[in-house]
Amino acid sequence: MSNKYKNPLCERYASEKMQNIFSDDVKFSTWRKLWVALAESQRELGLNISEEQINEMKEHINDIDYKKAAEYERITQHDVMAHILTYGEQCPKAKPIIHLGATSCYVGDNADIIIMRSALMRVRELLVNAMLALSDFAQRYKALPCLAYTHFQAAQPTTVGKRAALWLYDLSLDLEQLDFILGNLKLLGCKGTTGTAASFLTLFDGDKGKVKDLDRKIAEKTGFEKTQPVSGQTYSRKVDFQVLSVLSGIAQSAHKFSNDIRLLSHLKEVDEPFEEGQVGSSAMAYKRNPMRSERLASLARLVTVGALNPALTACGQWFERTLDDSANRRIANPEAFLAVDGILLLYINIISGLTVYPKVIEKHLNEELPFMATENILMHCVKKGGDRQLLHERIRIHSTQTAKENKQNSSENDLLSKILNDPIFNITQEDLDSLMSIENFTGMAKEQTEEFLGQLTINN
Repeated sequence: MSNKYKNPLCERYASEKMQNIFSDDVKFSTWRKLWVALAESQRELGLNISEEQINEMKEHINDIDYKKAAEYERITQHDVMAHILTYGEQCPKAKPIIHLGATSCYVGDNADIIIMRSALMRVRELLVNAMLALSDFAQRYKALPCLAYTHFQAAQPTTVGKRAALWLYDLSLDLEQLDFILGNLKLLGCKGTTGTAASFLTLFDGDKGKVKDLDRKIAEKTGFEKTQPVSGQTYSRKVDFQVLSVLSGIAQSAHKFSNDIRLLSHLKEVDEPFEEGQVGSSAMAYKRNPMRSERLASLARLVTVGALNPALTACGQWFERTLDDSANRRIANPEAFLAVDGILLLYINIISGLTVYPKVIEKHLNEELPFMATENILMHCVKKGGDRQLLHERIRIHSTQTAKENKQNSSENDLLSKILNDPIFNITQEDLDSLMSIENFTGMAKEQTEEFLGQLTINN
């Protein structure tokens, strides 16, 4: 128990891996790695920085004195300055050259980009696993007919696998966007106070080539091919919006999936995983609520709405720098990643352990199939010489009567019997059996699923 608020994303939903990516240890050790990369690059370009100073900095990348940093921050009211002073105490020889020519965003923004890249790679890993699980599910049930719905009203049949292919296609679009953003993510680099690199130009006595080389070297040392081509003090906050838009897209796809699972659970056609000792309701012991799908939907709304934060931040920036982004980004960006981590873990769990009930699916299909067969019956009877208009009217009368009886008396659907016994149709039981074959109603659902799965490329 605790007398302080704890973030449920960490306490209940996100994995240890994602929590570690956004941990203080990763953040502040990344700051120190960036200071090392800066000093190394400056030394390589001729500044008076010794190898001994750099080695001293490297020795203390991970042993961060958080207590000392907190003391300095209380005094300075500046987190980056607090960590510069803390690092300097641990590295007395390197202290004079730590953060040389840099502004706070050199470590803050570059670390954010590095951490977001790691987090995107974690999201990609989970997204691919969800897609592989969905692909297996779609393949397994590609030919199992089921009732399809438009407006949640019975429509033409499809197959369980084809419906899963729709979920999978949404995720494939998300993967395309994620890979595009990952492939185009750029480091801020070392741009200085207003993005002009003036401080570095002074350090290198006006040598513009060395300023450019410094930017390039830091990118290489941190695993990036490119830095932002232009910037103010910060990288464009539109980058955060682009990244969180990818996360929002994944959340939207997952929410749609969870809605379908919840509706199918109500229809008793599927059950999401249910543990042996799991309790569905504190009052109603018989219940099996689709709580995983409900949790997924809940987290997905958080991420979808949260994508508005970087949008408002991006449009609210002033000239080369303002600080009203800082507090928001500290919360909005990590929490979006933590929530998507939890969402995809739930997605994988649900689809991997989903129980399908073919008999219930068949029952629902058979309840509606006679209505859907009437068009085929009409065409068949016209081919045998019947009057299309008269036949259509008789079908309307019989269908309306049957639907009313079904709703009022919960009776069996006897529409086909009515048609069989109506001489105007001149139809036999053998004719009806042939027309009622389920293959006549699912169209190309099976073939479309096979073709889609065959074309889909999921690169781990």
